[in-house]
Amino acid sequence: MSLSIVARSLRAQPANGWARAACGFRQYSSAVGTGLPLEGVRVLDMTRVLAGPYCTQILGDLGAEVIKIEHPVRGDDTRAWGPPYAQHKPGSSLEGPGESAYFLGANRNKKSLGLSFQHKEGVDILHKLAAKCDVVVENYLPGALKKYDMDYETLRKINPGLIYASITGYGQTGPYSNRAGYDVMVEAEFGLMHITGERDGPPVKVGVAVTDLTTGLYTSNSIMAALLGRAKTGRGQHIDVALSDCQTATLANIASSCLISGKKDSGRWGTAHPSIVPYKSFETEDGDILFGGGNDRLFGVLSDGLGEPQWKDDARYKTNADRVANRQELEAKITDITKQKTTQEWLDVFEGKGMPYAAVNDIQGTLNHAHTKARNMVVEVEHEACGTIKMVNTPIKMSETPPTIRSAPPTLGEHTDEVLLEYLGLGKSEVAKLKESGAVA
Repeated sequence: MSLSIVARSLRAQPANGWARAACGFRQYSSAVGTGLPLEGVRVLDMTRVLAGPYCTQILGDLGAEVIKIEHPVRGDDTRAWGPPYAQHKPGSSLEGPGESAYFLGANRNKKSLGLSFQHKEGVDILHKLAAKCDVVVENYLPGALKKYDMDYETLRKINPGLIYASITGYGQTGPYSNRAGYDVMVEAEFGLMHITGERDGPPVKVGVAVTDLTTGLYTSNSIMAALLGRAKTGRGQHIDVALSDCQTATLANIASSCLISGKKDSGRWGTAHPSIVPYKSFETEDGDILFGGGNDRLFGVLSDGLGEPQWKDDARYKTNADRVANRQELEAKITDITKQKTTQEWLDVFEGKGMPYAAVNDIQGTLNHAHTKARNMVVEVEHEACGTIKMVNTPIKMSETPPTIRSAPPTLGEHTDEVLLEYLGLGKSEVAKLKESGAVA
């Protein structure tokens, strides 16, 4: 039974919102009608920074209802990670420089509940929410939530069908499990930094926190698989996802080569390829362009385009093995030629020739790229506090149920009243007392 079928069957059950199905007792959101794949799935998001929020944003884009738990005063760490900030509209009651671009990039399609774990009332609220949610995602150190009775063993007693995903630097087990793990440390310790950078230069980190992002992707994928599994068995489960594991897994062919050969990796190659020549970026008059001569035919296309057709029959360059053996000489000759034209002029030369090539664009160039626009990868969203803001769209294209940005990233505590009043049925006086005590904001 598919997840969407299970969700539809539950929504067809009695009006009190509770239903028995293959996945056990569950309560789904009353906000239905999006038609999205994860419509009816409710997520309690207890994550901050990037890996966890990126995971839950993916779930939100696909239709899940995501309730983001934030510290009632400072919120998610990334709210302070600026500039730049999207400035608040004139007359806004909100203080501070605005909403940080970092936070805006990973928190759309969520509702913000400002809540303190330090208050027993706050933990009670979390328990009530966990009973009404399908998924919990958290990224605290192993064991850190146990003292608040928010660990998996406690919550599964409240909600046996709960899927509880833990994202950590090094996992729930192993000698490093109690170490705090940030993307750059994991990139360094688990191989990625060693193979990133120029051939004779020092190791460098990737330009974005790619290990956080791949961990978020693995976690969202695992959660969806667990939801399908629960539809068959009725049982929830604990998902243990570590940045270190995800980084090791995404070493891909490089790791496989080392395992099969038993030898060390070949180190850093910049934009080049260890076994294909030419396959790198080359300097132009005003930037850089990347050529991919992946086989002898494509090298011939490149040679013609560069005005050096004789290279195709030159014994030094005739086969890829020859070109690899004479890499430095050939790449230097190509650079001498590419520097004579602008990047756009070279793009025009190779247009339609069937050879892989690309300009090396900066981020503004990417966001304003004709293909980016054609694929609708930059969209405008109305933010209640900041007005119209631009965001990178979801990359997922689906013919029947395309993901949507249904709500802008929330301001801190924007949905506290909604969650407590509508989801948990508290009275306004109860909510006022909770705010006065500092349990919520």
